[in-house]
This record gives sequence, C-alpha cells and structure tokens, in this order.
Amino acid sequence: MRRICFTLQVRPDRLDEYRVRHAHVWPDMLAALSASGWRDYSLFLREDGLLVGFLVTDDFAAARAAMRAHAVNARWQAEMAPFFVGLDHETADRAMRPLDEVFNLEAQLAARTGETA
Repeated sequence: MRRICFTLQVRPDRLDEYRVRHAHVWPDMLAALSASGWRDYSLFLREDGLLVGFLVTDDFAAARAAMRAHAVNARWQAEMAPFFVGLDHETADRAMRPLDEVFNLEAQLAARTGETA
C-alpha cells in the first residue's frame, strides 16, 4: 500500500463554503472513491486555504483513472473547480501532485527491528 499526500490551494474567500460542501459529500461520490481504491482519505484545510490531502491506495495512478471513469467524479470536479486557485485549466483531481514522503515513524521503527512496515 502506498501513502499519498498532496496539496492544493483553496480560494480564501470560499473556505467556509468548501468546508460545508465537504461536510456532506454526495453518497455516490463517496461510493466511487471507495470502489476506486481510495482508502483512509482525508482533507485538512488551513485558514489561508492550504489544503492537504492524504490517502492510502495500492496504485495511485489506477485509483485516479478509476475515478475518472465514474460520471459522478466529473460532476463533482466541475462543482469544486471554482474553489481552487492555480489549477492551470486542470481539475483538482488532475492537479494533485504527490509529495515525497521523507519520514515515516513506523517504517523506521520496523527497520530497526527487522520487520516490514
């Protein structure tokens, strides 16, 4: 399993509405994410609009491709696009660029004991 972390930027004037929209994500969008292999998916939002996303998946490219096959994703991305800055004509799901993981406590502890994380 691969741990994925990414950042996006939410427009500061849309933070409250962004929070409201994510408090009640459409049931079919939730089902599509789950069926596409997005596990332990969380979003964290800072007061200046920095959005940090985290998920676990077997294959991020495959999980993203599976989401693109769901019609609900196109509708969701169209509704969410105005909330973001700096997408350069992409949708938020296509603009996600995974960050390099530079530290993982469990992996380092397991390495010290000879286990696999």
